[in-house]
Amino acid sequence: MRLTTPNSQPGRERLRHLIIGSPEGVQGAINHLHLLHYAERLEWSRLFTIPESGILIIPEQGEVFSYLLRYRQIG
Repeated sequence: MRLTTPNSQPGRERLRHLIIGSPEGVQGAINHLHLLHYAERLEWSRLFTIPESGILIIPEQGEVFSYLLRYRQIG
């Protein structure tokens, strides 16, 4: 799976957000970010099934990566 990146906008830095989990967990995180006024629900892509081959993220020169692992209560 290859994720395309839109062209940059003058005076703005591009940040890419990934939420990986169950469909319910991902949608719940998106809803929570919406309630915090961080991102509109419609700004997110549709949900993609991760293929068995996985996901390859190719950063641009100078980009860094930070990872946060959270657990949510089920039920």
